[in-house]
Amino acid sequence: VQLQAFGGGLVQAGDSLRLSCAASKGSFIRLVFGWFRQAPGKERQFVATINWSGDRTFYTSSVEGRFTIARDNAKKTLYLQMNALKPEDTAIYYCAAKDGTDYLISDRSYDYWGRGTQVTVSS
Repeated sequence: VQLQAFGGGLVQAGDSLRLSCAASKGSFIRLVFGWFRQAPGKERQFVATINWSGDRTFYTSSVEGRFTIARDNAKKTLYLQMNALKPEDTAIYYCAAKDGTDYLISDRSYDYWGRGTQVTVSS
């Protein structure tokens, strides 16, 4: 499975961005996904995860209510809609995947990782 995340950029606080993660070379519907982020000088942090069918999701508390993870199995694409962005959301965002059915929170659980996309939120 190959993953490619894109959609990052430089925005102002309060703005929105939608990240996408395209998957190839694998059975998309058999994958569960997660979004993670890493800010400069900090450890990689869990952001959101989604199960195989898209009807179960889980978020870290700092983004719940602002971010929405979703997947389009027909388009083989994962999304992260980010609203009401804050400067503390600034980080490189990564999508990750693993064969399975239920969502996963730990980054150590994932087998496949995409190259990150930079999100910068100015105050």
